[in-house]
Amino acid sequence: MQRIRRALIDLRRGEPVHLADEAGGSLILALENLTEARLEQALGLATGAPSVLLTAHRAEALVLDGQTGEGIAVAVPKAGLMETARQLARGRDARPTGATVRPLTEGERQALGLARRATLLPALLAIASDPDHDRLAGEIQRGEILSIDRRDATRFFSDSGRHPERVSEARVPLSGAEQSRFVLYREADGLLEHVALVIGDPRQWPKTPALRMHSACLTGDLFGSLRCDCGEQLRSAVHAIAEEGGGILLYLAQEGRGIGLANKLRAYGLQDAGLDTVDADQLLGFGEDERRYEVAAAMLDDLGISRVRLMTNNPGKIAALEAAGIDIAGREAVHGALNRHNARYLTAKADRAGHWLEEVFADSAADGDQR
Repeated sequence: MQRIRRALIDLRRGEPVHLADEAGGSLILALENLTEARLEQALGLATGAPSVLLTAHRAEALVLDGQTGEGIAVAVPKAGLMETARQLARGRDARPTGATVRPLTEGERQALGLARRATLLPALLAIASDPDHDRLAGEIQRGEILSIDRRDATRFFSDSGRHPERVSEARVPLSGAEQSRFVLYREADGLLEHVALVIGDPRQWPKTPALRMHSACLTGDLFGSLRCDCGEQLRSAVHAIAEEGGGILLYLAQEGRGIGLANKLRAYGLQDAGLDTVDADQLLGFGEDERRYEVAAAMLDDLGISRVRLMTNNPGKIAALEAAGIDIAGREAVHGALNRHNARYLTAKADRAGHWLEEVFADSAADGDQR
């Protein structure tokens, strides 16, 4: 786990990481923060053929041939490598001609998983390497470059989020819910922290308490952004739980449906250029919803909660908790208001992601607004 943690940090810092597999491995670098100096260093250490690793979502958005499974590797020439790689990673109309495209290896799939976990753009430069090469071997031996085994990455992802540690807790009175307690959980890799907001006295809760799983949204929750309904959902859920006699709200560090704040803002830019929220995320290399809920189930288990009434408009949350063994006794809608800034976003959630938002649009129509 410690080596994976360092790999995530190194990728975020723009450092190369060696990913070893049965074929020898590759030196991988995040394309989000690649510099000419880092590229020159990597090409001096790994003398093999470079490829750009892309997710299947990105490949489909660019209409690249050969995409299969979880992504593709596009062979790129060393001449003009920097610009070609950047275009493949971020360009809206990247169309490499004559490039060899192949499915990802298992190690390359894990490499893209690391980029996602580090909340980086899921696009990497991979340069085939021989770890016995004198210069690369020396850098690895001295600890200048980290080498990890792809099987360690596989184990990391299979356990990720399942065993969060309860770190600290305190009473935090809230407006409309004065009897509230914050319990902080930290995931095993140390990168993500989540909060369980326990509202009311659990000894006096309803027999089946209400649960809201709320994904962090800095722009909406803190600043009151009109591009989404997250802040309204958060505050209305806290008040509703308190009025019902208590329950729990899980505040999960899954900004932008799991893609991170930087990528969410990139997606906003693409939406301003005409894409809806699903297509914008896909062009960046993400699926329509990258969130996972194993950590939420683990937090509930730690708190001794196995049966809830779930406050959600998202059928995916119900399915995820039921798959984790949580008994969903019922569903309660939780809505924000429709406005001219979030109408396209909410429409995409309803039409393309299947969220239950009929009441929101019905209320808006009754008030004279148009969907």
